[in-house]
Amino acid sequence: MQKTGQVDRTVDSEFADVEARYRALEKEVLALQKEAKAYLDAVRSLAAAQARIASTVDEFYGDASDAAMAANAYKRAVEELDAKTARELDAPYRATVLEPIGKLASFFPEINRNIEKRNKKLLDYDAARTRHRKLADKPSDDPMKLPRAEKELEDARLLFETINEQLLTELPQLLELRIPYLDPSFEAMVRMQARFAEEGYEKMGAVQRYFAEGIREEYAEGQLDAQVEGVLQEMRELSICGLASA
Repeated sequence: MQKTGQVDRTVDSEFADVEARYRALEKEVLALQKEAKAYLDAVRSLAAAQARIASTVDEFYGDASDAAMAANAYKRAVEELDAKTARELDAPYRATVLEPIGKLASFFPEINRNIEKRNKKLLDYDAARTRHRKLADKPSDDPMKLPRAEKELEDARLLFETINEQLLTELPQLLELRIPYLDPSFEAMVRMQARFAEEGYEKMGAVQRYFAEGIREEYAEGQLDAQVEGVLQEMRELSICGLASA
């Protein structure tokens, strides 16, 4: 009926602006919740993949060479890192990052119900105002219709204004509180990511001592690539590879 002009439509630019800002917050928090969980899942997957790689590499060498010692050290380092991930990252990350974000996101369904209720009360108010205006412009033969319409209009106005004022007051407060609320979680997330990276660097650094000095420089200069290509060429020359020249 509003679309056809039979019922008045109230345009509330103030509430539209507040709601738009709230919708942006809702979208951002839900995305943050999804990605924060994805990060923890990714760390778990990384640790599990490292453990599988380390186990395979350790079995691959299976002798007493320096490379075998390095492979075994790598396996031990990865196992320790995997255990630390489960013990020192998983539970704290859930408690300080995922749970606070989840609690903030849990407010949205109730807020959305209140916004929907406010919109319905506005429709009722617009309809009551339209009925009252029409009766005022064209009085009815029933002298009680206009007083009833006035009472309906006043009741509709009070119901709408009550929930509208509540939302206009509390939604901006929610928006302002988002930063101090998420600050501790953001700091905890950064600290835990730094701790995870430092632990990985420390563990892998210990494994590096099994390799020859200057290996990084050799890699940068392309010497390791040349060594790999040389071994591959030897493999190509094996008859069982099917690539040897006739």
